[in-house]
Amino acid sequence: MIIYIIIVLAILAIWVISIYNFFVSSKTRIKASIQEIGNQLKRQADLIPNLENSVKGYLSHEKGILQMLSDARKLSSTGKDASAKIAEFLPKLQVVVESNPELKGNTVVLNLMDELRDTSDKVMYARRLLIDLTADFNVKRVTFPSSLVANMFKISEEEGLKTSEAETKTPKVSF
Repeated sequence: MIIYIIIVLAILAIWVISIYNFFVSSKTRIKASIQEIGNQLKRQADLIPNLENSVKGYLSHEKGILQMLSDARKLSSTGKDASAKIAEFLPKLQVVVESNPELKGNTVVLNLMDELRDTSDKVMYARRLLIDLTADFNVKRVTFPSSLVANMFKISEEEGLKTSEAETKTPKVSF
């Protein structure tokens, strides 16, 4: 009879330890998830302005090339000092054409859009993971019989992520 009591107590102890370990490991994963959200928000804060400035610079460069081409066309159609302006413009155009044979402003903007979408998706995924981890933890904490272990060890509810208004603002990109 004593052996049955020992077996029941051992099973009960193993169960309590496993539920306790669930709570401890879940808290650790929730903290890591919060850190990942911070990591992704930092990436967003660093990356978006740099990409925006790069695209602005490239589009400005491309606009300058188009403006030079337009000016040369106007001059050639009027005939006024056309040969002098074209001679001045031609070396610049050759260098640009040799190093960049076609204008690719749309590709640069599309790459920026892809990065914005990717960054947004990463932040959203990290937040979704935290919401799921927190929900699993809190459900386990209040459901029977695991609530007995939670109450025994005074395990409190996890609140998840608290964000400031600045953190939830979508970065603005303007050209």
